[in-house]
Amino acid sequence: MEKRKLIVLTGAGMSAESGISTFRGAGGLWEKHPVEEVATPEGWRRNPQLVLDFYNQRRKQLLTVEPNAGHFALAEFEKDFDVQIITQNVDNLHERAGSSKVLHLHGELTKVRSTGPGEEVFDLSPENYETHLGDKCPRGYQLRPHIVWFGEAVPEIENAITLAEQADVFLIIGTSLNVYPAAGLLHYVPQATPVYLIDPNEVIAYNRNITVIKKGAGEGLKEFGKLFSAII
Repeated sequence: MEKRKLIVLTGAGMSAESGISTFRGAGGLWEKHPVEEVATPEGWRRNPQLVLDFYNQRRKQLLTVEPNAGHFALAEFEKDFDVQIITQNVDNLHERAGSSKVLHLHGELTKVRSTGPGEEVFDLSPENYETHLGDKCPRGYQLRPHIVWFGEAVPEIENAITLAEQADVFLIIGTSLNVYPAAGLLHYVPQATPVYLIDPNEVIAYNRNITVIKKGAGEGLKEFGKLFSAII
C-alpha cells in the first residue's frame, strides 16, 4: 500500500528550540546584521569578507547545537508516511535527526559554491567549516556561501510547488508566511487537503481552513501526531 504524502514546510521557528538564532524575531540576526550587508548580492560585492565571516559564525554555531524533539518527531513519521520536508532553513538539523527527504529552498549552510559560471557546489566538513577570501573552486573562482540571498532566484521553488500539489496533508511549522516565494506554496495545496500550522506566535494565514496548533515545534508535533493519526 502506498504511503500517504505528508508535506512539511518549516521555517526558523523549527530550529529555534535547538538554540539557533532566528532572523526576524526580537533579538534576531537581522537586528545585529542588516540584511543588506550579509544576505544580498550587493552586500557580497561591497564587502565579501564581512559576508564570509557572518556565515563562518553561523556554521560555528551550528556545530554547537543538536536537533530538537520536533526534528526527531518528523523523522519518526517516515515509518508510516511518505514525509517530504520543504525547509526555509539553511541548517542541517532535519538531516541529522534522520529525515531522508529534505528540500532546502534557501540553500545550505554546510555547503559553498563557485562564483563562476557553473556555480558548482562543494560540501564543507565540520573540521574545515570556514571560508575565506582566496578560497577558490578548482576552476579558479572564489567560493561563496551556498545560500539564496535576497534578490536572487530560488532554484528549488518549482520542485517545492510540485510537492505542495501532491500533498495529502500539508503541515507548516515555525514560519511567519511572510517570505516569498515560500509563503506562496500554500496556494498550490489542493483545497481538499487538510492544512495544519504549528507556531506559538500569531500567524496571518490565507483564506482557507487551517488547523492552528499554537505551540512550539516539539510540543506542537506531539499534538499534531494525535490529530494526524485520527485523520489517516
